[in-house]
Amino acid sequence: MKQAEIGIIGGSGFYQMEGIQDVEEVKIDTPFGSPSDSIIIGRLEGRELAFLARHGRGHLLLPTEVPFRANVYAMKVLGVERIISVSAVGSLKEKIKPLDMVLPDYFFDLTKKRKSTFFGGGIAAHVSFSEPTCPVLKGAISRAALEENVSMVKGGTYMCIEGPQFSTKAESEFYRKMGFDVIGMTNATEAKLAREAELCYVSLSMVTDYDCWHKEEEEVSVELVVKNLNRNVETAKRVIRNALKYIPKERRNCPCSNALENAIITAKDRISQETKEKLKPIIGKYL
Repeated sequence: MKQAEIGIIGGSGFYQMEGIQDVEEVKIDTPFGSPSDSIIIGRLEGRELAFLARHGRGHLLLPTEVPFRANVYAMKVLGVERIISVSAVGSLKEKIKPLDMVLPDYFFDLTKKRKSTFFGGGIAAHVSFSEPTCPVLKGAISRAALEENVSMVKGGTYMCIEGPQFSTKAESEFYRKMGFDVIGMTNATEAKLAREAELCYVSLSMVTDYDCWHKEEEEVSVELVVKNLNRNVETAKRVIRNALKYIPKERRNCPCSNALENAIITAKDRISQETKEKLKPIIGKYL
């Protein structure tokens, strides 16, 4: 099976990455089920990539139905060390406009129904999540966006809700008063799992609308989201392709690469062989 170094997870509207050469489509079974779709492995701009459509090609999965653990585990098995996650978001601030790109620093998780850890069932681990996004990846994408003349907002907080419904006006106004910048339904869960798997992670958030708080703008609707999605996706593809040349090829030295070093609390001799095998791609180097 081919290996990759950089993973791209495409969100709503982003179901394929054109230009990938030497393509191999692989299906991976994981202890956490099957990923959202087959993973496309190939070469782009001299880098080995693994591409996965988060909701499946054709958009079959609601945010809560996305098999986040299987997706991240599969990326780890394929040798991926860095994940660029693309997702559609709504803006909670006037200055962040539809069609802007945002590189959030932080996440605020209000989801309730998801498995957001690989651990439990006889093994406990607590990773640091104070800085959930990788500074190296953010730097590469920022530089690429500047060269592509793309409107990019660096920093801020991504508010993650369960969905699939959009916010009520009362909820939207509450999130604004709390100071959050953009709102989406997927990235907080994904980022937590990426950190546990010691993968660098960045959220390239594509703004489609002003949620429902803006009195002078059209209220969020499927039609508006899809219209702006199509424009945003093409922009995101250009930025990612350009960013690949700025992502270092040498060994990583960011904190993401050793997040589990002191995080596993369970005594090694109390971890079952079954659990060791199940989590080998993630915890193997520490056991």
